[in-house]
Amino acid sequence: MFLTGHTGFKGSWLSMWLASMGAEVTGYALPPPTDPSLYRLARVDSLVRSTIADVRDAGKLARALADSRPDVVFHMAAQPLVRESYRAPVETYAVNVMGTVNLLEAVRGCGTVRAVVNVTTDKCYENRGWLWGGYREDEPLGGHDPYSSSKACSELVTSAYRRSFFKAGESDPPGTCIASARAGNVIGGGDFAADRVIPDCVRAVLKGEMILLRNPDAIRPWQHVLDPLSGYLLLARKLYENGERFASAWNFGPEDSDARTVEWLVRRFCEKWGEGAMCGVDRGEHPHEAHHLKLDILKARTALGWRPRWDLPTAIDRVVDWTRRNRDGADAREECLGQIGDFVSAPVEDRGG
Repeated sequence: MFLTGHTGFKGSWLSMWLASMGAEVTGYALPPPTDPSLYRLARVDSLVRSTIADVRDAGKLARALADSRPDVVFHMAAQPLVRESYRAPVETYAVNVMGTVNLLEAVRGCGTVRAVVNVTTDKCYENRGWLWGGYREDEPLGGHDPYSSSKACSELVTSAYRRSFFKAGESDPPGTCIASARAGNVIGGGDFAADRVIPDCVRAVLKGEMILLRNPDAIRPWQHVLDPLSGYLLLARKLYENGERFASAWNFGPEDSDARTVEWLVRRFCEKWGEGAMCGVDRGEHPHEAHHLKLDILKARTALGWRPRWDLPTAIDRVVDWTRRNRDGADAREECLGQIGDFVSAPVEDRGG
């Protein structure tokens, strides 16, 4: 396995999950983007063969990929924050667009890869503020802010490479199939990013401060990080076994009932946390963010047989439990592996959607 972005929040969780299944993982990424970081807390570096480098360095990326000779590639390296993209738009496009180009070019030059999953985002769609349903995979791409736009561009790059260089029956190299995965707003223990709701909540409650909400009425498809990761793993297996059928774009989001407002999410977090946790509204000026966003996951449900396992209240409970135990000195890796075990053994219930 070759995993770009393994030092990030989602990449660390996926690295631990893959290692727990016995996979040999080669990671390629910049140093962890936060301090503290899940990567360091969980000692992920001891589980993977790690190359600390930039996806914008095409030559180094190609050499690392060729040296590892992987059969499956997960591309997760990105500048992942909307608000940061306003501060650093050029870097955002360079990482999210040209990083994808560099990765796919490296795959073209490597004769071992059979499956590539490019992880983008639910924000790649042209958001029209729909209230009546989620976005399907064939909806127009777009993006108001540089981050969302850059991820739409990454989707277009993936589609162009798939049709130009990875066509069924005449791939370069033979048998390589690529797909993209669009997840909702993930939450989970060990996320220390700036300008994300749950990490902001955690920082505030640990300092005994009030949680301030920038966009309390914004609706997002919230989900525990393990739910989309399970989708990426399933999609990679399907690509490996029968790639021609599955080389396309896929949504991995929660059930419709878990598309909730920021205020609902944070109040539920406060209720679970207790200890006087409180929230209020930040009345300052903030960059534009979409008000309403939902994903339609019918394609993944019917064609992949994938469904989310943990509902939003469970996801919030798991975040709070992980954070409390980490605060009290528990081993971060063991906490993650324990939650992965619980997730894998949880029944998959069809809650509609």
